[in-house]
Amino acid sequence: MKNDSAVRPPVVLVPACQRVLGRHPFHVAGKKYVEAIRLAGAVPLVIPGALPEEIPTLLSLADGVLLTGSPSNVHPSHFGEDVLDPSLPLDPDRDNFTLPMIRQALEKGMPLLGICRGFQEVNVALGGTLHQAVHRQPGLMDHRGDGSKPVEEEYGLAHPVQMVPGGLLDQILAGLDDSVLKGHQFMVNSLHGQGVNRLASGLRVEALAPDGVVEAFTFDGPGFNLCLQWHPEWLAASNPVSRRIFAAFGQACEAYGRYRNAVRPSVSSTY
Repeated sequence: MKNDSAVRPPVVLVPACQRVLGRHPFHVAGKKYVEAIRLAGAVPLVIPGALPEEIPTLLSLADGVLLTGSPSNVHPSHFGEDVLDPSLPLDPDRDNFTLPMIRQALEKGMPLLGICRGFQEVNVALGGTLHQAVHRQPGLMDHRGDGSKPVEEEYGLAHPVQMVPGGLLDQILAGLDDSVLKGHQFMVNSLHGQGVNRLASGLRVEALAPDGVVEAFTFDGPGFNLCLQWHPEWLAASNPVSRRIFAAFGQACEAYGRYRNAVRPSVSSTY
């Protein structure tokens, strides 16, 4: 019997947010992230809040993890602070399973892509801290989106980012057309209120905003990982930068899946 596991597309875990709709709690994930995973050539698998003992099993089912953005913020208790603005949404249930999942995924060398909240989760999971209100910091820009605008305008390109030459992101985007990539700079959207304060040990900056805010980093460990403060999933299919990023992620997940299947004991069946 043919073993189809060797040729199947990679599976990517998408940790869900916890949201109350009406009077009941639900597990939700944004459609744009799911479609971006499909653009990467992978199969999305949305997972609800996990118990600590379930995390190894979930990771054993997958070839990658994508940490989505969200309206909610990482609870500041995870980096030793009190809540600055109680009016902003939090999601402690998501924190409780994504933070340990991040550490376990990175330890395994599993491909990981973090976006916006996911970017911030990785920094906090590894011991870093966040500015709870970037716009209140002297010398820093207001990186928040304007929710009163149509979504197409809110997610429009807002400011350039400067890549670190020779870094992973620089390598992924090398050779893009001059109309997109000007030297080591390109334009991104901007919709975040929180941002990196102290970068965790083991993380390496990949790109900065004009005011010095960290826009991308990687973890100096095994396997592919990349965390981005902007939203590459927005209209990803028509954005050359986004297409390169998701293609690199998808290829890394495929390679990890081949490796995982190669080291897993095979089971033969006779009929």
